[in-house]
Amino acid sequence: MKHDKHAARFVSKLSNKLRRKIDAFSGREHFSGSQGRVLHFILAQTDDVFQKDIEEEFSLRPSTATELLKKMEHNGLIRREAMAYDARKKKIIVSGKALQYKDAVVNDINSLEEELTRDISGEDLAVFFRVIEKMLENIS
Repeated sequence: MKHDKHAARFVSKLSNKLRRKIDAFSGREHFSGSQGRVLHFILAQTDDVFQKDIEEEFSLRPSTATELLKKMEHNGLIRREAMAYDARKKKIIVSGKALQYKDAVVNDINSLEEELTRDISGEDLAVFFRVIEKMLENIS
């Protein structure tokens, strides 16, 4: 099938625009956009969160996740606590300082989602998610 539009180019353009929007969120003098996204993810979980969960959720290499979490720990947003049954496995715990930003982080992410999906029908979004999931599967 020949066409002039390239999926990779459009996904890349969308990714870059999203990253710029996220980096411009409120409260970014305290942490980066990527730290905000991870914070949002951790705050939304009901179960314990480990580095592996961050790696899987954001498709990060272990070394990248380690650096990101070290920066978050240095910034006082999280702490990592070794598990009694396996000291190598460290649970990520949100600090009191990070909880101050919870409402702002959640509002920023929700506003971005509303802006991004405005005027797109539920049916079209369902197709979008099916296609994106298939693309992710294809390159995994």
